[in-house]
Amino acid sequence: MKTLTRYIGREVLSSILLLFRALVILFAFFDLIHELGDVGRGGYTISAALLFVGLQLPSRMYELFPVASLLGTLFALAQLVSSSEYTVMRVSGASLLQVGWSLVRIGIPLSIVTFLAGEFVAPQAALLSRSVRAQALGDTTRVVAQQFRSGFWFKQDQTFVNIRSVLADLTLVGISIYEFDDDFRLRTVRTADAGNFAGNGQWHLKAVRNTEIALTGTKTTQADTFTWDSVLRPSLLTVYQVAPEKLELNTLWENMQLLGAGTQKTTRFEIAFWNKIFYPAAVLVMMIVALPFSYFQRRQGGVGLRIFTGTMLGLSFFLTGRLFSNLGVLNDWPALFSAAFPLVVFIAMTVAMLWWLERR
Repeated sequence: MKTLTRYIGREVLSSILLLFRALVILFAFFDLIHELGDVGRGGYTISAALLFVGLQLPSRMYELFPVASLLGTLFALAQLVSSSEYTVMRVSGASLLQVGWSLVRIGIPLSIVTFLAGEFVAPQAALLSRSVRAQALGDTTRVVAQQFRSGFWFKQDQTFVNIRSVLADLTLVGISIYEFDDDFRLRTVRTADAGNFAGNGQWHLKAVRNTEIALTGTKTTQADTFTWDSVLRPSLLTVYQVAPEKLELNTLWENMQLLGAGTQKTTRFEIAFWNKIFYPAAVLVMMIVALPFSYFQRRQGGVGLRIFTGTMLGLSFFLTGRLFSNLGVLNDWPALFSAAFPLVVFIAMTVAMLWWLERR
């Protein structure tokens, strides 16, 4: 049994790595073609474009590895079936469960590697790539995102804060701070044109206007600078440069806590958080899904049909995942359900098919 496990593992792993390399090269080429349109703008040279594409590779590798796992496993197992090696294994006493266990033993380490890459490598590389591109294009003052038309809102104690936009260098633009008293009466309105993080929980605001509101009237003063103490950190603003789905778990958790404290919707961050946990498991699930489908093709078609079947399976899985994530955000479904449901469906489908094949 150990010999069988090693043999299947070696064949599957070599196929996965081969297809993974091909997919990464293909998508890197597409990314480079897309960037060529901006080459020549500002200081954005071909070397800067290559550096940007290279820094995007960890994110691409993280996204593509489950697909490569499905295609590689499907191809390797279909080869074993078509060459009758699988038949010899079954005649020798190997069950579908044993073959599946061989895939699990190789799939678990690959899932762990995928999680580590997506948590510690891809987010930082994606942030750096955006910074490199912005500096090369001379767009360090470009607005990178706004959460709503009115900007980004959050609550801190009795204070509500609105930030109209965030620049590529994480400079805050259009800051409005509304302070209320214990009876929820507006006490102070402080606005600033811009703000930069100074460390130790402090932001240096520029061109500040302070309006104090009392029963007797209002008083407005102006200052060139003001030091603002806030729970807001630059790490929480990375969501403006990178989509929540590409952030690390710690940053997602911090955003959930900050927005949740202000009774704002955190559904997208919660779904991204759970997807971040479940996505690496897709590597293992895709490998197991390939097992019954490779058996069905034992006498049907060649490499083209196997690749087509694997592509369709992969697309259906990821489109289902994207669909439930979007529906979860729109309908406020439980984040755990939205993230886990596609995975559970494919696992149940695979188990049912393996059970049916084993009873034939």
